[in-house]
Amino acid sequence: MHSRHLKYILFFVVLFAVTACINSEKQQEAPEIIPDVNVGVFTSLDSIVIAEKAKELDKKFTFLQKKTGFNGTVLFAEKGRIIFNKAYGYQNVRYKRDSLKTTDAFQLASVSKMFTAMAAMILYNEGKLDYDEDIRTYLPDFPYEEVSCRWLMTQRAGLPRYMSLALDKWPNKRVPLGNDDMFDLFVEYHPDRYFRPNTGFHYCNTNYSILANVVEAVSGMGFDEFMKKKLFEPLGMNDSFVYNMQDDTLVPLYIDEGVPGYYQRGWRWRKMENDYLNGVMGDKNIYSSVEDMFKFDSSLDNFTLLPDSIISEAFKPGSEKYWKRKNNYGFGWRIKDGMDSTVYHFGWWKGFRTFYIRDMKHKRTLIVLSNKDKGPGSANFWNIIKADTLPIGQFSQVK
Repeated sequence: MHSRHLKYILFFVVLFAVTACINSEKQQEAPEIIPDVNVGVFTSLDSIVIAEKAKELDKKFTFLQKKTGFNGTVLFAEKGRIIFNKAYGYQNVRYKRDSLKTTDAFQLASVSKMFTAMAAMILYNEGKLDYDEDIRTYLPDFPYEEVSCRWLMTQRAGLPRYMSLALDKWPNKRVPLGNDDMFDLFVEYHPDRYFRPNTGFHYCNTNYSILANVVEAVSGMGFDEFMKKKLFEPLGMNDSFVYNMQDDTLVPLYIDEGVPGYYQRGWRWRKMENDYLNGVMGDKNIYSSVEDMFKFDSSLDNFTLLPDSIISEAFKPGSEKYWKRKNNYGFGWRIKDGMDSTVYHFGWWKGFRTFYIRDMKHKRTLIVLSNKDKGPGSANFWNIIKADTLPIGQFSQVK
């Protein structure tokens, strides 16, 4: 038995014995649990351990709030149970108004990619999509050969960056650029790709934007509609949605859905204005809350949407050669230490920063969403996820 776990047991045995000797009739006070902590139904000893861990996490994030100005929401879970769930700061960062809630939806930025990959996996499970088929089967006008959904999802397609292409070729930046517009730019200008598919690794937003086009072509639904009907609604993710500007002829000044993002200029925080690139879905633009993200996280362990045989594909390294410095990439997930260890993704876009880490060996999850473009770095969150696992359920059998 781990020495730390033995220490917990000895501590509680002595504590209970002393308490009983002092006053056998005195009822023991319940352990203090900080606000916004969901401890569920556990044994009393489990609850004490969880409460202590929650206090420890609250201290860490309170410190980050004071030191770095962290503004956002946090959820930490272990062994399928929420240990800590709390909001820090405000929706209106500039004037410190409207306190954040753990049900507030944030732009997930690149953390959206795992959801786009899940859409492709759902279609695969339904027998409508083949990972290894040339995507011209689904998108006949696509101007590049040998690109499959597998190479899109594992960032091995070698495609050029759509953002650079749009910067040069999209004439009016006041008009939204949608997925079909992006696709048409590739058809018209056919910029050189970085390499032939599956001959290298190149992290590129184009891959997941084109994957959203594939989802639409195969399903016959808009990407936002597909995500709502096939993923968000089945999992009860009521705070989540896909932002797009399909009905807008001009880019709205601000996004009026979800929590606004903020950037710092000088000593002032300013609300981030909208951007014509926000019309493109798949690589970004999914909004969600930490509580909804946990529902998605739980579905990966409980196989709510898809069977284990399909879910496990998401966590397999896509590159034959494994680079520790660069990590590896699965279906929408970065893979830190090889298969069945730690998978994660971070995002940074237009006033938002997102962090999602799954330690699958110890069954721990950390989700951090922020509506500031500056704040604590990822090293702080790696330290949290690496902390000793809790001895939940080791004192008694928990069902």
